[in-house]
Amino acid sequence: MQLLDGKKVSNEIKEEIAAKVAKMRERGEKVPHLAAILVGNDGASLTYVGSKVRSCERVGFESTLVKMPSTTSELELLSKIKELNEDENIDGFIVQLPLPPQIDTQKVLLAVDPDKDVDGFHPMNFGKMALDMSTFIPATPFGILELLERYNVDTKGKHTVVIGRSHIVGRPMSILMGRKGWPGNSTVTLTHSHTKNITQITSQADIIISALGVPNFLKAEMVKDDAVVIDVGITRVADDTKEKGYYITGDVDFENVSKKASFITPVPGGVGPMTIAMLLKNTLLARERHRSRK
Repeated sequence: MQLLDGKKVSNEIKEEIAAKVAKMRERGEKVPHLAAILVGNDGASLTYVGSKVRSCERVGFESTLVKMPSTTSELELLSKIKELNEDENIDGFIVQLPLPPQIDTQKVLLAVDPDKDVDGFHPMNFGKMALDMSTFIPATPFGILELLERYNVDTKGKHTVVIGRSHIVGRPMSILMGRKGWPGNSTVTLTHSHTKNITQITSQADIIISALGVPNFLKAEMVKDDAVVIDVGITRVADDTKEKGYYITGDVDFENVSKKASFITPVPGGVGPMTIAMLLKNTLLARERHRSRK
């Protein structure tokens, strides 16, 4: 069993990006600028956005954090998005999800300029990804592809089972694993909460990507020997014996599944760190695109 170490690989990617940014500075070019809009005070979102800002500093990007109260109206948020769309200094920006209930998430994602949509959530970018066109790939699926590539995991002709059909991970992952090229060229089965006999399906899989958000859902008996297991799930489980009052766990019963898997991602330290690294990579790509048009 080999760990797919997202922490290690994400650090390598950040170093590669930092070297490119340093050369941009040497040439007197504008460095990438990433902005993030945070509405409200969701604990996980605050942690995630804080991590993004620190990562920007580390690689030499400029960053802007736009904090808005949880009482923000949809109109106010759309007005702020329009402002960022029109700001030539901003190369890419994200609207941190989830949003408060008074705001229509779909309307917000549609309002983001596809050329600045470094999260890869805009329907135009999603459509381009589905058609194998050059675009921003959503950061988490992009990170999974990068892990598979850097660890030289063979995907050609393999049976990939994706658990979960969210627009952020499951759906794009099922498209990307079936695309021509590498990582890809696998035969994909997309499963979800209504799938019957899921154990029968997962136990035939060469690669399992679980993005369900149910702690320890994937058990050892659901996995065949030497399968590749990618755990995208991340759940806080209350535990009074821990200093923070909780512990973080994934969708996979790591202790037992890791004994059968050929490759497996840990939680934390697997897919999570890759998401931020690929967001930075998308922002660098956005900067290069904007420069080439001028």
